[in-house]
Amino acid sequence: MASDITITRAEGTWVVRAGGAVLGESANALELHEGDMPPVIYFPRDDIAMAFLDRTDHSTHCPKKGDAAYYSIVTKSTTLENAAWSYEDPKTDAARIKDHLAFYKSDTVAVEQL
Repeated sequence: MASDITITRAEGTWVVRAGGAVLGESANALELHEGDMPPVIYFPRDDIAMAFLDRTDHSTHCPKKGDAAYYSIVTKSTTLENAAWSYEDPKTDAARIKDHLAFYKSDTVAVEQL
């Protein structure tokens, strides 16, 4: 059975913002497409201010990508629970997203192409 996951280099420069702060900016982001779901931008960890992220006990399992670890974003005024995730030991079809983080877009978290 062929995987319906494709991972490509995300064109241009991408930024993630939360709580009025830039958490990261990258020209090396990846774009993951899976089936009919909207694409997800994955940022290299080296391009994210990890001091703003706290790992939580939350996790999920995807049969195609593996186990996801979650992170809360700590801003000056609030903590955004489980707002980011990472596949730290992804399955073969998703191996390129190892050492990358993705963020849930919301009213308080923006993921944008510059």
